[in-house]
Amino acid sequence: MIKPREKAPELQIKLVNDTTWKLSDQSPENFTLVLFYRGKHCPVCKSQLEELQKKLDKFTDRGVNVIAISSDTEDVAKATHKEWDISNIPLGYDFSIDEARKWGLFISSGIKEEPELFTEPGLFLITPDQTVYWESIQSMPFGRPGFNDVLGGIDYILKADYPARGEA
Repeated sequence: MIKPREKAPELQIKLVNDTTWKLSDQSPENFTLVLFYRGKHCPVCKSQLEELQKKLDKFTDRGVNVIAISSDTEDVAKATHKEWDISNIPLGYDFSIDEARKWGLFISSGIKEEPELFTEPGLFLITPDQTVYWESIQSMPFGRPGFNDVLGGIDYILKADYPARGEA
C-alpha cells in the first residue's frame, strides 16, 4: 500500500481515444485526480462518472487534471465512453490487477454479470511531482467521497497550504 507523501507508482494507460496517458507526463497546476472505477457493469460507477463529467470544469478551474481508469477491456471501455454521459473524461482501460495491487486497490471476484476480476473504487490526488497527497480506497461500490466534498477539500488545501496527512 502506498502512503501519502510517497511517490505514486508509474502509471501508463491506454485511453479510449486511442492515445496513451502517462502520469509522468502530467504537469497540472495543483493535482492530478486519478479515479479508479469498477467498470461498465457497475451502476454506481456510471452515476459517479456522470457526476464527475458535470463537475469537470470545477476541477479544471482548480488546476486539477482528471482521469478515470478501469480494468475493463478496450471494447467494453469504448462502449462505456459511448453509452455514458462522460464525453470529456479521459477514460483508461486494461488496468492490470497486478498494477492495481501496487496502488493498494481492493480486487473482487465477479458475480453475476461482473468480470472475473476487477478493481474496487479508489480516488487519488497526486501532486505535480507525482507523490500521493490524498487517497480514498473502498472495498465496496458504496461510500465513495462526493465530488463536492473533494472540491471543498481541494479549496481548503490550496487556501491553507495544508500538508498531506496519513504518512506515519
